Amino acid sequence: MRVVVLGCGYVGLELARQLLADGHDVTGVRRSAAGLAAVSEAGADAVEADVTEPASLGSLPDGDVLVFAASTGGRGADAAREVYVEGLSNVLAEYGSRTDPPERVIYTSSTGVYGDHGGDWVDEETPLDPTTEKTEVLVEAERLVLESAADHGIDGTVVRFAGLYGPDRFRLDRYLEGPVTAGYLNMIHREDAAGAVAHLIETDGARGEVVLVADDEPADKWAFADWLADEARVARPEKRAKAERIEAGDLSPAAERRVRTSKRCRNAKLHDLGYDLTYPTYREGYRSAVEATSETSSD
Repeated sequence: MRVVVLGCGYVGLELARQLLADGHDVTGVRRSAAGLAAVSEAGADAVEADVTEPASLGSLPDGDVLVFAASTGGRGADAAREVYVEGLSNVLAEYGSRTDPPERVIYTSSTGVYGDHGGDWVDEETPLDPTTEKTEVLVEAERLVLESAADHGIDGTVVRFAGLYGPDRFRLDRYLEGPVTAGYLNMIHREDAAGAVAHLIETDGARGEVVLVADDEPADKWAFADWLADEARVARPEKRAKAERIEAGDLSPAAERRVRTSKRCRNAKLHDLGYDLTYPTYREGYRSAVEATSETSSD
């Protein structure tokens, strides 16, 4: 198939590598010279375009599947709206006007759209409760894919990623140095995030649907931090309860929201769709990183 990955960054590059290995034709779209070089290095065709600039999208090739994985680079709600809502609308308008439009678009969203559930389980049927302007934008973008894409003759799929980790994003220091606040972590290794999207493309799965992509075990933060420390052969970090951490008064508003937000993500639908995780829990996913840390601490 012809797959166009718009925003071919952290997950997109891994997706491109997996799809190319399976014989697909992949175009990676970036807006910077460094980004384009990374796409070429991965083996995909690199095309320069910016989803927020409609005039730039005419240079993009036709495709059977679009994957919208653009990023705001950590910027705020206004930037998120520009990319995820306006940019996505631009892409749908461009491809929907073509004589050979794509069959489907897959949008990579976030489990942040669920908000706080007090540690309870959430899945694809759980009502959304975005708690920030940025997550409200993500919900709006999901609606675009699931409802408005059809106006252009394109089927939509939403993939909600749990917290991404993997090469260059293990962030061990955050948990090894502490303090670690109580709560749950919902995670997915980059290889499985990309693998799940590739699986949906190759099996034609979940058209018009939402799929939550997380690993098999929401991790208790304290247990996760202790496991990391034990495996890395360093002292276990300091632990703090949520109330204690909030009462300290040294958290930014965004950090306090993260501390207050707790849920456990259920991935039963992902398994029902036939995807087998390479890294079913953090133990497999973090193994190489903690072994490297252990070797360094032993030197």
